[in-house]
Amino acid sequence: MSNELEAFLEYITVTRALSKKSVEAYKSDLCSLEETLHKPLILLDTQKLMSVLFSYKNKRTLNRKLSSVNAFFEFCYKQHFSSEKTKLKFAKIPKLLPKFLSYEEILKGLQSIDVTTWIGKRDYALILFLYASGTRISECLELMLGDIEEGWLHVRHAKGEKERIVPLAKIAKRAIDDYMSESGMHKEYVWCNYQGGKLSRISAYKITQKYLGVSPHVLRHSYATSLIRGGADLRVVQELLGHASLLTTQIYTHIQKQDLKDTVEVCHPMAKEYL
Repeated sequence: MSNELEAFLEYITVTRALSKKSVEAYKSDLCSLEETLHKPLILLDTQKLMSVLFSYKNKRTLNRKLSSVNAFFEFCYKQHFSSEKTKLKFAKIPKLLPKFLSYEEILKGLQSIDVTTWIGKRDYALILFLYASGTRISECLELMLGDIEEGWLHVRHAKGEKERIVPLAKIAKRAIDDYMSESGMHKEYVWCNYQGGKLSRISAYKITQKYLGVSPHVLRHSYATSLIRGGADLRVVQELLGHASLLTTQIYTHIQKQDLKDTVEVCHPMAKEYL
C-alpha cells in the first residue's frame, strides 16, 4: 500500500469518521487497483487506469470504483500530494425509482403476523418501527430503550457516526413496549433473537422478507415515499433520513413527478395528448 493511500484511509477513518464498511470498501477498491497495476495510484497514467476500470461490465460496480478513485485523487490534490486535480467521469446509468411499498401493502403484511407470541409481537414491532422511523437497518439494530424518549427517537449509530433525532409514531412505540413486556427480556438492545442475543441483519432480513417480500431497506424507501407524497419538504426528508447531501434525497422527487403524470393521465380530458 502506498503512503498516499495509507494517509487517505486514515483521513476517511479519523477525520470523516466513515463507517467501517465504507472504509473497507474504499480500501478494497483502491488497494486492488494498486496491486493490479503494480504501481502507486498517484503515479498512474489516467488512460491506463481507465482501461483497467472499464474492464468492469457492471456500470454500478464501475461507478463505485470510480467514486473511490475520485475521492482519493481529490484528497491527494488538497493535501498537495498531486499538482493536478484529476476527476474521472462516471458511466451513465438509467435512473431507477427506489422500490417501495404502499401503506396498504405494509398494513396487509402486518395483519398476517401472529401476535399471540412474543416473537410475533417482535416481528410486528420491528416492521412498524422501520416504516415509522425510516432508519437504516444498521441503525435500527443498535436501538436501545433509552434512545426513545417522549415520542422522539435518537439515532446514535448513524452512517458516518452522524447522530440525528426523528419523531416516532406512538403506535410504533406501543408495539415495542408490548413486545418487550411480553418477551420478559431486559437486554441492552431492543431487538433480540429468541435466545436473548442481539438480532442480526440476516434475521431482520428474513422477518421483512417473510411478511412483506422485501428487504428492510425497502421500508426506509417506503417511509421517504410516503412523506414526499404527503407533501413533505425535500430538505426535511433529507434531515429525517440522515442524508449528507440533498442530491441523495432527490431520487424521491421522481416518484412525485410520476404521481403528477398519473393524475393528469387519469383526470385530464386531453390526457392522451401527453403520451
